[in-house]
Amino acid sequence: MKVFVTDKYRVLTFLLICTVIGMGAIFAGEDSVTVSTAPKIVPIYSVGRDDGKIAVTFDCAWGAEDMESILSTLKNHNCNATFFVLGTWAEQNPEIMKKIVADGHEIGNHSYNHTHYTAMSQNEMLSDIDKCNKAIKDTSGISPTLFRAPSGDYNNSVIETVHSKNMEYIQWSIDSLDWRNLNCEQMMERIVPKTKSGDILLFHNGTAHTAESLDKILTELEKKGFSFLKVSDLIYRDNYTIDHTGKQIKN
Repeated sequence: MKVFVTDKYRVLTFLLICTVIGMGAIFAGEDSVTVSTAPKIVPIYSVGRDDGKIAVTFDCAWGAEDMESILSTLKNHNCNATFFVLGTWAEQNPEIMKKIVADGHEIGNHSYNHTHYTAMSQNEMLSDIDKCNKAIKDTSGISPTLFRAPSGDYNNSVIETVHSKNMEYIQWSIDSLDWRNLNCEQMMERIVPKTKSGDILLFHNGTAHTAESLDKILTELEKKGFSFLKVSDLIYRDNYTIDHTGKQIKN
């Protein structure tokens, strides 16, 4: 009987421990669900409008040999574009920075030296944004109001940090993939049939075929009735919502 009683109490003790652990797991699970279901903040990918207006954007990170050609083509098409530049790129190309502004384009912040923002603390992000803004201001006279992280890398913290600087985080809805060295026809297939009013197009300078392909791409877009605005003129600044796809919708 002693053996039976001892085993009985051991069993009861074991069951009690299991119950406590199980309840802890349940409560822990509830806490993790609360954290994981926090609303995701979505940046601006496109704008809900039906007037044929779209935005052409360039990320500028390395090299500037093709910039004269790009700027010339944009001028021929009366296309005011938005250039998201690294702070280091701005410092290395001050004359191009001045020409971008002189030609009527706008300049956005693309970080100082292409660091992944989701791996940074808020203070590190703020410091990097400020450093890039200063480089842009010093070389162009412009104080940026738009931001795009390297590789389009973002999470809630990134967007909240950008917004704390009174800047808008801008993504894109049409990707040329020009950085993969696609040729003109391949880029055309990606862009022209898919573009619609309010889209934001992504290109890069310093690629193998972007400068030589840009004229044909813009020509085909114009044939479809599209015209071009800077991002700051395309987006809404107030009285809007952003849906789950990142489309800005006027209230």
